[in-house]
This record gives sequence, structure tokens and C-alpha cells, in this order.
Amino acid sequence: MAKEREKLFLLDAMALIYRAHFAFLKNPRVNSKGQSTGATFGFVNTVMEILTKEKPTHIGVAFDTHAPTFRHIEYEAYKANRQEQPEDIRLAEPYVKRFLAAMGIPAIELDGFEADDVIGTLAKRASEAGYEVYMMTPDKDYGQLVEEHVFLYKPSYQGKGIEIMGIPEICARWDIEHVGQVCDVLGLMGDAVDNVPGVPGVGEKTAIKLIKEYGTVENLLDHAHEIKGKLGENLVNYKAQALLSKKLVCIDTNVPVPFDPDDLVLSPPDKDKIREVFEELEFRTLTARVLGEEPAKTSATKTAKKKDGSQLSLFGEEASLAAETANEQGKEEAGQDEPTEKRTIANTEHRYYAMDSQDLQEELVELLLAQEEFCFDTETDSLDMLGAELVGLSFSYAAGEGYFVPLPAERKEAQVVLERFRPVFEKEGILKIAQNLKFDMGMLKNYGIEMCGPYFDTMLAHYLLEPDQRHGMNYLAEAYLNYTPVTIETLIGKKGKDQGTMRDVELEALTEYAAEDADITLQLKPILYEALKKNDLLKLHDDLEAPLVPVLNDMEREGIAIDTAALAELSITMGQEVLEIEQKIYTEAGEKFNIGSPLQLGNILFEKLKLDAKPKKTPTGQYATGEEILSRLAVEHEIARLITDYRQVQKLKSTYIDSLPLLISKTDGRVHSSFNQAVAATGRLSSTNPNLQNIPIRTERGREIRKAFVPRDSDHVIVSADYSQIELRIMASFSGDETMIEAFKQGKDIHAITASRVFKVELADVTSDMRRKAKTANFGIIYGISAFGLSQRLSIPRGEASDIIKAYFSEFPKVKEYMDNVIAQAKEREYVETALGRRRYLRDINSRNATQQGFAERNAINAPIQGSAADMIKLAMIAIDKWLKESGLKSKMVLQVHDELVFDALKTEVETIKPHIIRLMADALPLAVPVEVGFGVGENWLEAH
Repeated sequence: MAKEREKLFLLDAMALIYRAHFAFLKNPRVNSKGQSTGATFGFVNTVMEILTKEKPTHIGVAFDTHAPTFRHIEYEAYKANRQEQPEDIRLAEPYVKRFLAAMGIPAIELDGFEADDVIGTLAKRASEAGYEVYMMTPDKDYGQLVEEHVFLYKPSYQGKGIEIMGIPEICARWDIEHVGQVCDVLGLMGDAVDNVPGVPGVGEKTAIKLIKEYGTVENLLDHAHEIKGKLGENLVNYKAQALLSKKLVCIDTNVPVPFDPDDLVLSPPDKDKIREVFEELEFRTLTARVLGEEPAKTSATKTAKKKDGSQLSLFGEEASLAAETANEQGKEEAGQDEPTEKRTIANTEHRYYAMDSQDLQEELVELLLAQEEFCFDTETDSLDMLGAELVGLSFSYAAGEGYFVPLPAERKEAQVVLERFRPVFEKEGILKIAQNLKFDMGMLKNYGIEMCGPYFDTMLAHYLLEPDQRHGMNYLAEAYLNYTPVTIETLIGKKGKDQGTMRDVELEALTEYAAEDADITLQLKPILYEALKKNDLLKLHDDLEAPLVPVLNDMEREGIAIDTAALAELSITMGQEVLEIEQKIYTEAGEKFNIGSPLQLGNILFEKLKLDAKPKKTPTGQYATGEEILSRLAVEHEIARLITDYRQVQKLKSTYIDSLPLLISKTDGRVHSSFNQAVAATGRLSSTNPNLQNIPIRTERGREIRKAFVPRDSDHVIVSADYSQIELRIMASFSGDETMIEAFKQGKDIHAITASRVFKVELADVTSDMRRKAKTANFGIIYGISAFGLSQRLSIPRGEASDIIKAYFSEFPKVKEYMDNVIAQAKEREYVETALGRRRYLRDINSRNATQQGFAERNAINAPIQGSAADMIKLAMIAIDKWLKESGLKSKMVLQVHDELVFDALKTEVETIKPHIIRLMADALPLAVPVEVGFGVGENWLEAH
């Protein structure tokens, strides 16, 4: 399994200091000495936000120096127009450096080079060394550096949130084909701030248009004589200036700055030095936030003492402190207003208690049973649900209050404590609130406690509201409560071999952490509940997503058996196949080389063999050797086909064949995939460890992997039930197209009928090639495919693809009408909905950028269809699970992949379950066409499918 990349943040110091300076221009921060402190304050806040929210494993801050750079030498007027540095920025820089040193964050600078050159060099080297790199700056020039594992991290500004830009976002922002063209666009348009001249008369729009047509500045200048009018004249007359401008804006990624990951590890902070800097600047609230020192109102954790009499609060205090503390946030002790400082456990009043005696626990149970709803959370010694043990439970039923129940390490003793809370979890009618309910539910099941509903999962609620966002509790607390929770790293350390477990944490600290989780989740619930209600999504949560949680939990716990002997044999076979393909590639290349190296491969294909007269290059200047490039070359060149085969076999072998045996649980000998509800924005489930959705089934090699998924014993078989052409049936139902509806009603071959209509031939005269093209068009239309996209998929000229699409819409006008209506509605509302009201927000649907708008329009067409298919199979899963349990059957639902359900079925029950599974799947979501469900039985998954 691939090792997760560590996260490196590289900050452009002066760009962020300037940003902070301008943010405080209208409302300057001045201390009692008359010092302007806004620039430093803003920078410190930025750094602390990165450390707490993003938790980088490595970090560095790059500074410009006052020495001239190679750009000044190349062009004396470089940055000559810049105004003199404002005094508060000049004063801020030494404080910023002192703060960084005190925090243990390295500051990096190099005479002769700018900060962006230093960052560019470190980013490239870190990416190559296996790091995920984020360049934090508001500077647009950094877009040229973005690659697969290097991102531009633009800080929030004037109400616009943080923006993380990868290759697609940079290309969409500039409307270019690859990020290397950022240099070309910037070079042509120039930069008044840095006094980069560019070409007179060329602004951003013109620059983009020219680069779209000619690709590079150099190629454009070679054809400048072909361009008419003043623009052509300027390109000819200012050729040298254009080339110079491009050179000036291109970031140097070969700076002689050493890259040693150990130098970029965050060192332990020196609290005394931090306090010294903050006292000089009079940063009182920041002192509390950064050093964890209490300002005015805070409450320490208490070990509770039982008192007589039952009251709303277990300890006789006010039920809610949230409203009391809300108005206190964002103010200095001296009363000076600040820009919305985050609330934390250090500056927010709270009452958290350790329930570490039987009397206290029994009284808490009594109070919880009297509630209409409560929030709970589990603390465990690992994240492996099946293998983890409970360390404790936390509860909250009033904002600002929390109760932590520590559990003994000895299993029998822990079970005794948990039995006291069994009535609480198993009582129907009390709403149980949790964040990521499935995990907590699974942990309770490990101890024999079956939780009864109803449920409210804050993670799933936010997923329905904002499917494209993150849904972790820390993120939700920041976004909705302006609150930064205690991080787990503060308790058990950072990830790695030295990280501890919750068992190692002292009771007081663990109580604060655990009770806060329950308290904050409780406070999130009413906000998210009202938002669901307002957006007509409450029913989707209550009737679909929440009831699906226990179904998925049972599937994960059940797992599926793996034939390790078959995989071992397949590993040997594929390993031999890899070696054979390798030798054929060497023969075609005429030499041995590292096939896995894009650099070496590109040189072989395009420099030695010259397979393409105009090969594409990546932003780093290497030849592009991606799947799309190789697929195109494979039509004419054997070596490209062999490399594609080599990559496929290698990926199958490493990702599945060699990895699956490592995922087998020692507890029961089965693989337990995790099913994720809150990942895919379309509503589909995803899975991890293993990722079932990505097991290829179109190739013979990929299908072989399914052979390894087998029943638990000789008394069971694998059963597969899958929807047939469900998305096309949903399209027919949504569009109301009579031809499609009639074809499905009569059980005819929809692809053959499509081919007959599009190619204007009798049904009997439809060839296999016509049907193939029609099938691709049928499914492509659902995804809003363009003529270019269809031509690529079918390897046909774009003109022919365009004709097919035109003929398709001519023959199926209702489909075209439906698509137009969906897009029009999306433009008006900026979202689309599934049949059950699941929303997909399309905030770029009205973008002036054609690329972004086109992408949003394709999503507008596809999301309601794919999302309705996802909702449909989820409804079926809930219904089937309920029927199996009510019927007392032993067959189990174990996997869900795309439109397919897989069961580990008792042989004697197959004929019993077959009609019911088919019926419950077909009736899950009423459509205007019949729903067909395939049903197969076999000794393995491949045989059953």
C-alpha cells in the first residue's frame, strides 16, 4: 500500500505580511506605544491557522532579501516603480522573524533570489522526495509551479475563503492547456507592480487568446507577421521585450538552496520567547491562544461530586453557557476589538466533568434517559473499528457542558461500566447525535450494545448541505461556531511510530478533549438541523442517510472472504507477465531504462524514437507520458501499447493482488472494506481498504481479481444483484422520451435502437460498430459529453462525433429538451437535485470562464441522474437489510459497488432471497420505465456477476 505523503507548507513571508498590512489599513491596530501592529498580527494569525487547521508535518517561510536578484541584473528597471516599503511592514519583518524563531519554524532566504524562487525550488525537490507541498501566497505567479503534488494555497481575503489550486484549477483560472503557460500569459501581459513591460496593448484576455492559439510566447513571435493590425506590429517590434518579460516572470526552480526535510520539521516552541514578542506588541488574546494561557473567563475540568436532588444540570449549574460567552469572543482583555478571533477551550467558558465513580455514572444515566436527545462520542485506542478498544465515552445534552466516562483497560471491567449505559443507547425514541455515527455505533457493537434510533449525524448532515466541502468536526466547528477544538496531536503527539494512544493521556486532559467533542457536536446539531430543514434535505437525512448507517456498519463488520491461494498464483503469473512486457519494451526501445521514470520514458519516446513531432511537455519541462498521450500513440506504435499494458499489470498487481492479503483481519480471516457515505459529491458510496469501486472489470486481468472474493465456507455462495442500464432508464424517465421509454418497456436492446435511429438504418441492419458507437453516445450523453470527448472515446474524427450527437438529439428531442431545461434551471438556482432532493451545488455554472462553465454544465446534466441512481440503491439496501433481519435469514449483504450488491448467501436460502432482492431493488425508486435487476450465483464474485 502506498505511504501517505507528508505535508509541507511553504509560506511567502513578504506577500503575506503585505496582505495583512492592507487588511488593517482602514482599521489599524496600534499599541500603547503608538506602534502599528496589524501586519505582524495578521501574519501570526495566518501561521497559527495553518498549524491548527492544516497540521503540516513540515513547514518553512521564505523571505526576500535586499540584495539585487538575477532579474535586476537582467533588467535594471525591474520593480523600479514600486513605492517605498511602508514603515509598519519594515517594523513588522524583525518581529515576524522573532516569532518564527520562537515557534521553531525555519525562515529561509538567499541573496540573489526572490522568495518565490526559493519556494519553487524547494517545492519541486520536496515533491520529488514524496511530499505533498502547499505554497501559501496570494501571488498569482505561483500558478506556474503547480503539479501533481504541488498546490497553490491562496489565503482567505475579503470574505472569500481559502482556495487550494491544483492543475485543473490553475488551467481553468487562466483558460490554458497546462500550467507552464502561466509564464507565457504573464510575460505577454506584463506586470505593472513589478515593472515587467510585457507587450504594449496586450492585456490578460488578449494574452490568453494568443496563447490558446499559439501555445507559447516563442511560437507566437515566430508567427507574429501573420497577425494583422496594431497587435501584430507590436508583437514584431517588441519581440525582445516579450521574451525578456517571460524570463522575468518565470520562477527559477534551480536555486542553490539546500533541501533537507529535517530542516523543515516544526521544532518545539520556546514559550518564553513567544511571550516576550507578544508582550512587546501587546497581543493579549494571541498569548492565550498560542500559549494556552487563560485570559479571563475559563473553567477548568472538574472531577464531579454527587449531590442530592435531580436538576437539569447534573451539578446544579446553568444548562447553557454558549450564549453567555458568544459576545465575549474577538475582544482583547483591554476591550479593544479584534477581527473575529477564534474561540477555543482556553477562552470559552465550559463545564466538563469526569464521571469516574459508579454513583456519578448511574446519575448520568438517569438524566440521559430523561432527555429527548443527547450527543455522545467514543474515545478509542485506535481507529481500527474492529480491533480497537474503548477508552471512554463522552456525553452532552446542554451546550457548554460535557461528561466523560473513563473505562478501565481490562475488558471485563470496562464491560461492567458499559452495561450501566446500555439502557441509554438501546432506548428507542431518544435522538442520538454523533459525528461520524458509524464508527461510534461499531465500537458499541464490539461490546454487544445495539444502538436504537433515531439518529442525527452531523457529518452526514453537512455532507448533504455542502457535498463538495470537508465534513470533519474541526472544520465544522471553525465554519459554524468560530471555534477551534483541541487537536488530538496535543494529547498523543503527531502521527508516527512515537505517537501514543488515548490510554496514555491523563484523566483531566482526556476529559477536556473528549467532553469538548460531544459538546461542540451538540452545538452543531441545531444549526445543521435548521439548514437541512430550510433546504428541504431533512427527509433525505432522516429517511435515507441516517438509516443507512447501521446497514453499512453491519456490512463492514461482516466482511468477505479472500482466496489467498488464488491471489498468490495470480501474483506469480502477473509478475512473470511484467517481466515479459519489460523485455519487449527494451527491445522496442533498443536499450534498457527505468520504465517507471517519466523523465527517462519521455526521453526514449520523444528524443530517441521521435514518436511525436510536437510532443507535449509538463510544467516542469519533462515530456508528458500520461495515459491519454500513450493511448493516442498506441494506435500506431507498439512500444506505447506495451507501456500501457505494463502500467496496467503493475497497478493491478501492487494495488490489489499483492495488497488484498495484507488487509485480511486476524480476527476472522476476512477483508473488511470501509464504506464511506460522505465522500462522493454525487451521493454514491465509496470504499477504502480495499477500494472496491476501482477494481477494473472491463479487462480480463481486472476480472481475475474478482475471482479471489469467495464465500465464507462450503455452505455459502456469492450472490450478485445489479441494476441493468439504470442511469439510461433514469434518463428515459426524467426526460419522458417516448422512444426510449417504449424500448425499455418492450425489453428491447436500447443501444441497437439508438444506432438504428442515429445512423438511419433498419434495426436488423445495425452493425456491431454502429451499436458500439451508439452505446458510447448513450452513456456519454448522460455525462454531457462533447463532440471532442466522443471523438476521443471512439477514436473517430471530431466531425463524425459531432454528427452522431446532432443525430442523437434529432431522434431523441425530449432528451435534448430535458438537458437544456436542467442547465437553465441550474443557472438560475446554482444547484441541481436528484429525485429525492439531494443537491449538487454548481457555483461555476454562470462563470465567465468557458472551461469552468462547461464543466459545471456537464455536472448539471449528470448529477441528478447519477445521484438518483445512488439514492435508489441506498433505498434498496435499507429495505433488503430490514427484510433479511425480519425474516431471520442467515444470508448477509457484504459489498456494494456502483449499481451492484453482493451477498454471502447460505446455499439453502438462495431461492428464497432471489425474488425478494430483485423486487426490493426494482421497487426502491418508482420510474416511468421497468427496472431490470440481474441476479447471479457463483463460487466467487466473478462467477456470480
